[in-house]
Formats: sequence, C-alpha cells, structure tokens
Amino acid sequence: MSSLEITEENFNSTIEDNAIVILDFWAEWCGPCKSFGPVFEAASNLHPDIVFGKIDTEAQPGLAGAFGIRSIPTLMILREQIMIFRESGALPASALEELISQVRALDMDEVRANVAAQENEESSEESSKKPDET
Repeated sequence: MSSLEITEENFNSTIEDNAIVILDFWAEWCGPCKSFGPVFEAASNLHPDIVFGKIDTEAQPGLAGAFGIRSIPTLMILREQIMIFRESGALPASALEELISQVRALDMDEVRANVAAQENEESSEESSKKPDET
C-alpha cells in the first residue's frame, strides 16, 4: 500500500481507525525529505497493514504547528493512538525496518500502564504545587 496524504481533515480518522500509523512530516523544498521519500514509500509497500502518511508542512501548517515540528523530515509513529516514537532526520531503510520491528513487538498493555503512571505522576505534581503568594 502506498503512503497517504494526511491533512487536517483526515488526520483524526486516520489515527483512530488504524492500529499503527507512521507519519512523515516533510516539505517539497527539503533535500533530506526528498531523499527519505523513496525509503518511506518502499516501506509502505512492504507493510500494507501499517498506514504510512505524509504531512506536507507547507500545505498543513496547522498540523505541523500542533506537533511543534521545527525540523524536517520528522518521523512520528503512533500505535493504538499513542505516540511511541518521534525523531527528526532521514533514516536509512535498514533503520526504518528495525524501528517497524520494534513497534510491532511492543507490549501495548505495558505502554498504556506507563502512560497512565506518567499522567498520574504529573497530576500529583500539579495538585501539590502551592498557589503563588502575592
């Protein structure tokens, strides 16, 4: 399956309707993006059960801004709607394949438990802060 163009209109449904989504934030003028493009496309053809989405940061500034994209290409991987990987820079094909293997091997029950624990910790820290005295 070839990669999909991801827009603000189809972003949420893409993330919600697919177990694994790999996103490539890119731009037409970006040299490293152009060299990573064929690697990303080849991986999309090797893994038809994974959604590979391309987000053109020039055409989709809202999505780029929402994720704080400061350099491209940036690769982001979500599994079961949880962001599990984000890194800027083009990857060689072998590194992308290794990353995909690691994503498939994740114990998502453990990941969800870790996310919940982190959220509880942040919530506890928030509630223990004293209001500023004026």
